[in-house]
Amino acid sequence: MTEILSLQDWKTAGRRAIERLAAGRCVGLPTETVYGLAGDATNGDAVAEIFAMKGRPKFNPLICHVCDLAMAEAIGAFDDAARALANALWPGPLTVVVPVRTEGGVHDLATAGLDTVAIRCPQGPARQLITQFGRPLAAPSANRSGKISPTTAEHVAGEFADTDLLILDDGPCRAGIESTIVKIVDGGCELLRSGAVTVEEIEATGAVAVRRERTSGRIEAPGMLDRHYAPATPLRLEAAAAEPGCGLLAFGPADGRDRSAAVVSCNLSEAGDTREAATNLYGMLRELDGAGCASICVEPIPADGLGAAINDRLARAATPAQAA
Repeated sequence: MTEILSLQDWKTAGRRAIERLAAGRCVGLPTETVYGLAGDATNGDAVAEIFAMKGRPKFNPLICHVCDLAMAEAIGAFDDAARALANALWPGPLTVVVPVRTEGGVHDLATAGLDTVAIRCPQGPARQLITQFGRPLAAPSANRSGKISPTTAEHVAGEFADTDLLILDDGPCRAGIESTIVKIVDGGCELLRSGAVTVEEIEATGAVAVRRERTSGRIEAPGMLDRHYAPATPLRLEAAAAEPGCGLLAFGPADGRDRSAAVVSCNLSEAGDTREAATNLYGMLRELDGAGCASICVEPIPADGLGAAINDRLARAATPAQAA
């Protein structure tokens, strides 16, 4: 059975979590993006438990979460561009993919046997826990593989209700969407996954230019599978009007759109704010998925700013299972 501990009592919750991590077990961990299923990235048994609990394919690598740049450089080879990005945007929702240091101790399962490692430094209690634990944590989203990511402790508990799992509760996630992932290549970076840091924010640091075209077709980071973040209910994207009997995922004011045929609706942001929409995305998808509708219609969402990440998640969620 799952157990939820509030981080308002950090002394107890932190101690229990560290004891569990040290024993090679997993912990449900809040971050500013989504809740993660965290385990010691240097412990093969812990990493194997993450894959087993999620039902995650072994070729899909994990992000290693660190407390600072020093811990990151112990497990990955940072050039000037990677270091500049980390200094500008860490702690925060940016993951950098760099060559792995074989002497760094990260287990091969966590990197899916690749010669690179995905690293980020989270904000808030996750960083505090890593600091106290003293080792990097592998922490994919705390949900079954391919399903909707969790943004509350209750989401995690519902996902793993039949599992022995300690979950730390820090309330709803602030960003509500996963980290942006970039791969450092030749002093610049390639965008592998849109996320909570926009390309414009990365480029505004002056650290690197961002290349949107990829040089490899391999799975090099989490969130790159064709089908991901998916509810059980089929999604119809770019819906100009609600289908009869559908659940409606709306965005912004109605502005003449016909929403009357929906039996249940959620609005990502009445004001048309993509940052608010990103925060609400997974929780509202879960709500509509549980409403028993034949389909979920999703209104158009602009691709600027965080809209790029939202549209990426929705496109992957809408991919038919047989096509994945």
